[in-house]
Amino acid sequence: MSQRRRVSLVLLLNVAMIGALVVAGFASNSLGLLSEGGDFLADSLGLALGLLAIYLRDHHRNEKATTWVALVNGVCLLGVSAAVGTGAIGRLASGTPEVHGLPVLVASGAAALVMLAAALILGTGAGREDLHMRSILLDTVADGAAAAVVAVVGAVIAFTHTLYWLDSAAACLVSVLIVVAAARLLADVTRALRAGTAYVPSDND
Repeated sequence: MSQRRRVSLVLLLNVAMIGALVVAGFASNSLGLLSEGGDFLADSLGLALGLLAIYLRDHHRNEKATTWVALVNGVCLLGVSAAVGTGAIGRLASGTPEVHGLPVLVASGAAALVMLAAALILGTGAGREDLHMRSILLDTVADGAAAAVVAVVGAVIAFTHTLYWLDSAAACLVSVLIVVAAARLLADVTRALRAGTAYVPSDND
């Protein structure tokens, strides 16, 4: 599949999960789920911009468009990470309220499976195509890993009916994973912009 088709499918998967994660997050009082929802929202905005960048690249010869979109995506990820980390630290400091584990397990487990499907759609070679596709693949893998961790936390809380602080700890971990992915991406973008070059493959439908 072309880059545009793959990115469009991944965008649809991300958008489909945002509402479910936010609703389940409020219903279960889970900051971990809400942080996932915020991350999926930031990724969806980045993917939508990415589709615009692919169009500009393929139809207007703007080969650096995808690199600039990767830059915007990295900055958005840092913003989401800061918001999630601040909320999680605040909860850990003041005491985490009761969290309902079963909705956390179900919603986050579903998110992990959806991100696995998204990674398969992108393909393992996406990371070698260009910075934009690499940013999408990194975001997808990081989101899947974070969702899996939050699902495990939900299972532990559902089984023990205690250890609610694990939800805030999981949100902190999500924040760290986002920072790592964003930092690596921004480093690559900075090197590309300084060099004044961008590797962009052909993309035939």
